[in-house]
Amino acid sequence: MQNNLGLFLSKRAFLSPNLEAYVDGIGDLRLTYAELNNRCNRVANALVADGICKGERVGLLLMNSAEFMEAYFALAKIGAVVVPLNWRLVADELEFILKDSGTERLIFGDEFLPTVAELHSRGDKTDIKQWLQVEGSEPVAEFATHYETFRDAGSVDEPECHAKDDDMLYIMYTSGTTGLPKGVVHTHHSAIWAVITMGITAEHREKDRYLACLPMFHVGALSPLAVNVWQGATSIVMRSFDPVRAWELIQQEKITTGLAVPAMLNFMLQVAFDQYDYSSLRWIMTGAAPVPVSLTEQYNELGIGLLQVYGLTESCGPTCLMDADNALRKPGSTGRAFFHTNVKIMDDNGQQCAPGVAGEIWVQGAHIMREYWHRPEATADTLVDGWLRTGDVATMDDEGFVTIQDRMKDMIISGGENVYPAEIEGVLAAHPAINDVAIIGQQSAKWGESPLAIIVTADSCLTESDVLSFCKGKLAGFKQPKVVEFIDEIPRNPSGKILKRLLREQFPKQAPA
Repeated sequence: MQNNLGLFLSKRAFLSPNLEAYVDGIGDLRLTYAELNNRCNRVANALVADGICKGERVGLLLMNSAEFMEAYFALAKIGAVVVPLNWRLVADELEFILKDSGTERLIFGDEFLPTVAELHSRGDKTDIKQWLQVEGSEPVAEFATHYETFRDAGSVDEPECHAKDDDMLYIMYTSGTTGLPKGVVHTHHSAIWAVITMGITAEHREKDRYLACLPMFHVGALSPLAVNVWQGATSIVMRSFDPVRAWELIQQEKITTGLAVPAMLNFMLQVAFDQYDYSSLRWIMTGAAPVPVSLTEQYNELGIGLLQVYGLTESCGPTCLMDADNALRKPGSTGRAFFHTNVKIMDDNGQQCAPGVAGEIWVQGAHIMREYWHRPEATADTLVDGWLRTGDVATMDDEGFVTIQDRMKDMIISGGENVYPAEIEGVLAAHPAINDVAIIGQQSAKWGESPLAIIVTADSCLTESDVLSFCKGKLAGFKQPKVVEFIDEIPRNPSGKILKRLLREQFPKQAPA
């Protein structure tokens, strides 16, 4: 079998045709591996018949769905490149990503029709030549093609495979510290090695039933779905997260494993969960934000292992994982490096730190990204002698357990979403009544962290409401500042860099719920 991620689905359908592959968490759609693979092949063959070329970029603006999963594997099989799109972004943000990636086809859900229609109206602001609309409650737009009709015209035969190894599989955009998103390029090789290292490190089992509740445009959802195909597990997919429905599915579908960010897990404890049977659930992996020790303890009391994971889009997911046996013995740690992964802590002089000494996390493995798309300087800064510089500060003890200390890049993680202050600062700097601005994260009981805007005004009449209103429509909801503070001067060092440590000390209070 060629080293093509899409062929994982073909092989699983051959080995386990009648095993459930996909269960819709809110509807009645259930697909075996044979059925999912047939749908995937139809998509692939329809696109080939339409003239798609190897390396052509295809955007997916879809909620969690069978259509997302089948399109992902279909595009992989035929050598096209997937561009997963964060559906929380507004039209301006999506326009940049689509243009930067050179995306020429877009598969979108009808719930995003207003945003897509806005993008279509902008003409050559994007390079999209084909718009495929997944049917829902809205009629198909006059500029779009009905996705299901297009798909079902394709053959169920296996398409000719046009990609392998170091050919691009997807470009996943992550917000950059300069304010512009960067496209993380993963290949079939890096994605396959992510699957292998995740599958061999965590306690995955054949015929597991996995709760998938993170958005599929995240690496934290996409890589585990591929693990499930490789392992022969069933993905029970939530279109969007709901804590009560999560417990219902755990009971009804006999869920055994899953992944959720800490905010989701906290929401699940706020509902009447004790009325549900969750005895089938062995563990839930969690990450994308600091995991409170109390949360691990609460789930442990329920007999559910909480496995803290540390990973990045650039590492295709895996970096460090805390196993259930050590989760309470090493509180606050994110565990040790995955099986096929090396991790070291480096000081500012490029020397490896002694145990217990804080430094930058460097990661090495076959699952590391190939590059940042069209960002050679950023790539050179991040990939050094085969190692990925994460920009995160941590310590490693003498047993190899890593504990995250801080984020060098000042990133805010709100509800599992990465938010970079520079992007928000760039938007607010355009306001005529704002002289200077800094964004920091505040602790939030609901979201983990929320952005706080600290502003020096050019007009004393400027209000918090004015600032918050200015951000609407320019930034996705999870990036919106929740609170505004006014200050006479923003502290900076001699080179002009904002001293955010001082601002965190000055504004230590917790964000409102």
